[in-house]
Amino acid sequence: MFRTRALALAAVASTALALTACGSDSLSEGDASATPEASTSAPTVDEALVAKLPESIKSAGVIKIGTDATYQPNEFLDADGKTVIGMDVDLFDAVMAKFGVKTEWVPSAFDAIILGVQSGKYDVGVSSFTVNNKRMAQATMVSYFKAGTQWVTQKGNPKAINPDDACGKTVAVQKGTVQADVDLPARQKACTDAGKPEINVLVDADQAKVTASVQSGKADAMLVDLPPAIAAVDLTGGQLELLGEQYDSAPYGYVLKKEDTAFGEAIVEALKQLESEGTYLEILTKWKTEGGAINDFAVNPTVS
Repeated sequence: MFRTRALALAAVASTALALTACGSDSLSEGDASATPEASTSAPTVDEALVAKLPESIKSAGVIKIGTDATYQPNEFLDADGKTVIGMDVDLFDAVMAKFGVKTEWVPSAFDAIILGVQSGKYDVGVSSFTVNNKRMAQATMVSYFKAGTQWVTQKGNPKAINPDDACGKTVAVQKGTVQADVDLPARQKACTDAGKPEINVLVDADQAKVTASVQSGKADAMLVDLPPAIAAVDLTGGQLELLGEQYDSAPYGYVLKKEDTAFGEAIVEALKQLESEGTYLEILTKWKTEGGAINDFAVNPTVS
């Protein structure tokens, strides 16, 4: 849900993914179809952070989190079909452990989460939100990770997709993402301005269905963030492959109410503590996403 050109991806083999991305590091290889077994250190409560909790959360002893649980490996449902797990879940659970509050993860449509935070339905949105100026006009965002957009096709790219000229092709995206709202509209305009056929855009609220549309051949390609792109290749047993480089690498951000900047600064402090203690990298490594690690956590970071 992303977007400055990143480093090139290496070729994808059917049994492993080797690639460089997210700055100078790379996301790890591995089987995203299995829930990681690795355990991480239990964070200790910081009373100074507890004092900075919004009163409504402090009195409830729990923070309600809106998330789109279709975005493996970042946030998705466990085998029981109810429990939300993933990299984002483990990391934000650790952040909130610093504040001494429990987390309640509430699955939601991705494009409804920011409105849910604004209305008070959720205390925070944690769902691989790419930080951009449009979203920061609506909410306070706290950066914690970084990744970019990736094209994915069927193995062998049978429809001969060219990311720089997808005119006339069928491309799938998740509703409400930067890929759907910014990336493809710009590509669509380039096609029509050149007098070429329009891109046939397929939009779905469920990323799993977006992936399935490429796997089945209903769509020729999809645009998605790099971590779930890697997971899609693994989960389909190599029926899909990454095409070209990821690009427009940008931070992910936690979504808070516009007025919750002080709470945002406290979350930054919690992230810094987790990084210093090694827990931040432990969690990312557990989910094989350590290539997206950052150390410049910030409230409403400057983005292009």
